[in-house]
Amino acid sequence: MNSISYRTPSINIMALVLILFGLAYFCEASAATPEDDRKQLLEIYKGRFPDKKVEDYVYGALMFSPDAKAQYDSMMEMPPAEIGLSKGKSLWEAPFKNGQSLATCFPDGGKGAAGNYPHFDKQLGKVVTFEMAINKCIRDNGGTEFRHDDMSKMGVVSLYARSLSDGMRTNVKVVGPEALAAYEAGKKFFYTRRGQLNFACASCHTGNAGNQVRNEFLSPAVGHTTHWPLFRGEATLGDLFTLQRRYGACSNLVRSTPLPLGSEAYNNLEYFHTYQSNGLPLQAGVWRK
Repeated sequence: MNSISYRTPSINIMALVLILFGLAYFCEASAATPEDDRKQLLEIYKGRFPDKKVEDYVYGALMFSPDAKAQYDSMMEMPPAEIGLSKGKSLWEAPFKNGQSLATCFPDGGKGAAGNYPHFDKQLGKVVTFEMAINKCIRDNGGTEFRHDDMSKMGVVSLYARSLSDGMRTNVKVVGPEALAAYEAGKKFFYTRRGQLNFACASCHTGNAGNQVRNEFLSPAVGHTTHWPLFRGEATLGDLFTLQRRYGACSNLVRSTPLPLGSEAYNNLEYFHTYQSNGLPLQAGVWRK
């Protein structure tokens, strides 16, 4: 029998070190709990802008620009949300054919509800957002569900319903292995690069938070989810954005194809994203540039 000789291929030592380092980092990241993730983000931001209080993060990029913050304060003296709140209230209180309404689907008419969303529903085996809960109520009462991208219905009713929880502290929970898997899927989305520009959500809102791109500052991820739906630009109903509508807009910015609003991937992203703002107060209907 002929002997067979094996030759060990040459290995670039530096490449091997980088591979091992990457594996070690992945294992450490995988072992991190949601609370570890939140605290790690806070440590990153504390190191980048130590003069800012955590409570300031609800202002996003505005906290880096006194001029922009002054413009915001002026705009909020006559909040732009007024143009959508009355329409949203009408939809929220309108009776279905059976006499029930959206308000009757939530404890205390919806007061103090929004801060508990998204949550993981064990029976459904998936993340449920506040907008999904609104549609479930409509469906259960024989109505026609609102499209997630319809700001004239879903946008304004979410605006009003979330305003009932203004001041409530974000209180998202991740309990159990299935909930953790959904959270981790959202985390992976947040840190995965995509689109022609090869950007991840984290590219702008983690290490580059506080940096300036053109004339705008990049906001930290902590605090992002506390103030939706919000108004942008001229503060008309056409400029009303839910959080997931903003996800789609960000996808366009990095030249990636947006996913449908209400998709599982966006729901999981919202789950991870919102958890990072736990403890921060809600205020729906603010204005952003």
